[in-house]
Amino acid sequence: MSQGKFVGVLTALLLCLVIGSMSLFTVQQNELALILRFGKIISGDYAPGLHVKVPMLDSLRIFDARIQNLDAEPAHFLTKEKKNLIVDSYAKWKIIDLTTYFTSVSGSTDRAGKRLAEIIADGLRSEFGKRTIQEVVSGDRAQIMDLITQQANQRIKQFGIEVIDVRIKRIELPKEVSTSVFRRMEAERERDAKNLRSQGEAEALKIQAEADRGNLETLANAERDAEQIRGEGDAQASEIYARSYGKNPEFYGFYRSLMAYRKSFSNKNDILVLQPESEFFGYFNQLKGSTTPDLPPVKRE
Repeated sequence: MSQGKFVGVLTALLLCLVIGSMSLFTVQQNELALILRFGKIISGDYAPGLHVKVPMLDSLRIFDARIQNLDAEPAHFLTKEKKNLIVDSYAKWKIIDLTTYFTSVSGSTDRAGKRLAEIIADGLRSEFGKRTIQEVVSGDRAQIMDLITQQANQRIKQFGIEVIDVRIKRIELPKEVSTSVFRRMEAERERDAKNLRSQGEAEALKIQAEADRGNLETLANAERDAEQIRGEGDAQASEIYARSYGKNPEFYGFYRSLMAYRKSFSNKNDILVLQPESEFFGYFNQLKGSTTPDLPPVKRE
């Protein structure tokens, strides 16, 4: 083979390799591919793998098939009570129709994100305007996010994308409102604390009154029982005294006189003025030179 033919064959092989490399393209698992010919869409339905295109005529555009994150700027929304809130939210979305996506937003992720942010902001503005601050912050927060996700999907289909989820990261009051709200909340908590303290004091007084009444009832019952026991004891003592008096009246009289003497002269300063013939000194008058009175004999049974 002459040198000229060898160069020609080599050139042809190189040309085939270049054309072949320009005709083949690969789509990864996390990618979406779109073929354009003179600016018009030829096809956008390519599975992951190796594919062929017309070199020099067809151009290839690759897009991310993974879930995209939209972190919107915090925005101001009014509640049902006309209270201004600062809401910080984010959304997750992905491309589901590549042809529609490219046609509507020229395949621009930024442009798609801006349109989605506007739709989500409209949904938040509508839902917040139907609810109070308390409902937005606690009660209906999950319901609001679900509703906005559904509404956004209905409006965003024209752009060939799907909203996976919408979440509210933070809800805040403006600084000029936070101070007044905090003071009002502080006053409400202080009022609640005073009410609770008043209720506690009233309950304490009620318990104390019940305890005092129970104490008085217990003391009264104890005094009543004590009086009853004393009465029964006095009755028994009187009965014993009566029986003793019946057995030996003279000795009983003498004993009672001695008790009267002891009680009358219990103090050295006690003075008793009586006639010598008084019955009080009856047993002293019976003394006949003895240190003890002439007592009657004790009857023994």
